[in-house]
Amino acid sequence: MKRQPRSSPRSANPRRTVSIIGTGSYVPKKILTNKDLSRMVDTSDEWITTRTGIKERRIAAKDEQTSDMATKAALKAIEQAKISASEIDLILVATATPDMLFPATACFVQKKIGATKAACLDISAACAGFLFGLEIAQQFITSHAHDTVLVIGAEKLTSITNWTDRNTCVLFGDGAGAAILRHRGSAHGVISTHI
Repeated sequence: MKRQPRSSPRSANPRRTVSIIGTGSYVPKKILTNKDLSRMVDTSDEWITTRTGIKERRIAAKDEQTSDMATKAALKAIEQAKISASEIDLILVATATPDMLFPATACFVQKKIGATKAACLDISAACAGFLFGLEIAQQFITSHAHDTVLVIGAEKLTSITNWTDRNTCVLFGDGAGAAILRHRGSAHGVISTHI
């Protein structure tokens, strides 16, 4: 006899539409231009711009952590979404440069913004991390596991950049972006994703 899977109250609910209800960003004040880099390594503004399109990048202060930048972006997203941090169920931080190996950088953000009810986890997927975070958030919301998810992409890449390698040092800077996703009772929202 084949066993039937147990159903839960949530599994009986249809999939929900998910919308981005608020966004925020943060970049440090210090700017490192291509001209500055040309004094550090064998390169030029023309060489960098032709190959990357990059003209400048932002550099975090030595005492500024990934979670500090993530928090500043998160607070802007919360303000734009017109919600309180206590409404956030889950915090996802995509980063290759966490404050430390553990606890998760998301835990530091949780404390700093006062999201006392939120579960927290980090995503380590390099450049695609934020996109994976959006996909994970959408799945949690459509499955009824969570209602409001804060997704943050934050990096302090200059802390691990080899400033003598002209092929890579020209690419990286520091900053954070955040989005708040929530079920909205409308037809508008994420249509599909493909990763």
